[in-house]
Amino acid sequence: MEEKQAPDYIILFVVITLMTIGLIMILSASSIRAQTLYDDSYYLFKHQLVWSLFGIAGLTIFMNIDYHIYQRYARLIMLLTVLGLMLVLIPGIGHIAGGSRRWIGIGSLQVQPSELAKLGVVIYLSYYFSRKKDKINSFFNGVLPPVIILGLVFGLILMEPDLGTGVTIAGTIFVMLFAAGARISHLTALVFSGIPLLFYFIMSEDYRRERLFSFLDPWADPLDTGYHIIQSLLALGSGGIFGVGLGNSKQKFLYLPEPGTDFIFAVLGEELGLIGTITVLGLFFLFAWRGLKIASLVPDMFGSMLAVGITIMVILQAIVNIGVVTASMPITGITLPFISYGGTSLTIMLSGVGILLNISRQVMD
Repeated sequence: MEEKQAPDYIILFVVITLMTIGLIMILSASSIRAQTLYDDSYYLFKHQLVWSLFGIAGLTIFMNIDYHIYQRYARLIMLLTVLGLMLVLIPGIGHIAGGSRRWIGIGSLQVQPSELAKLGVVIYLSYYFSRKKDKINSFFNGVLPPVIILGLVFGLILMEPDLGTGVTIAGTIFVMLFAAGARISHLTALVFSGIPLLFYFIMSEDYRRERLFSFLDPWADPLDTGYHIIQSLLALGSGGIFGVGLGNSKQKFLYLPEPGTDFIFAVLGEELGLIGTITVLGLFFLFAWRGLKIASLVPDMFGSMLAVGITIMVILQAIVNIGVVTASMPITGITLPFISYGGTSLTIMLSGVGILLNISRQVMD
């Protein structure tokens, strides 16, 4: 299809701005941890800078590839997604870090199949909905197949274990079902059947159960299970309106766990204050608005569902991360898109944005 216009510059501006904020905050938030672990306070920053260049390359490439081509390879992409999630569970292939087997690769070049799965599932389901749009009102012929795919992907990711990513993918699939026109009664049934399962998965592991209880009352055990949440709230609270100043965080001095990844938003709030956190929230709101607008204007259902899926994939992950940091959700290890340290996550997110920008070039405005 002939390109109709330039890519959506608002989305491009938002993503580049968030990446820039991320690099600045990683340089500040991770310096003490990097010095302690690697004897180089710039170690994590330099790695993220390299991954940022890979991500920008991915964004540029995918922005210039006609998104319709993914329809042709959607089944293969889904197959490779499942194979990647299986491979990471094999001892000797999957690498263990932090008690989870989430990475595969050689040496320092490690990738997370669960991050690839986010985009792979979105592409395949966009293809599925575009082919089954007349059957989406049927539970068995329209809704059940995506639920089966969710069960397979969710189960494999849960075995790593990585409940946070699994829940994010589940939420993305749910929103895509809604956008595709699934019946509210079917979606309601999925919610009511999913909540007991989620509760079971939480209660079946001691560390998840402890995280739930610490979320409900972190001060009951402030030096152990409630420690993470309390330190995060202290960081956010001490920032006030204008923050303590860039680079002046106290919580990053090994008080706050994972200050450059899961809890980077807390350091941002401490150093840049309420102004900084509202700015980041505003940028994600702009991203959601433009992404869903593109989805409403694109001329075909595949492109529309792809735009919805990519947009929701980013926004849900941001909601979960910020929810954890602000003690609005139980702790789960998930990064803040474009800002947190993490090479695979950043590269996949930017590649997804590249696809979204290509869709924006073909909208009927």
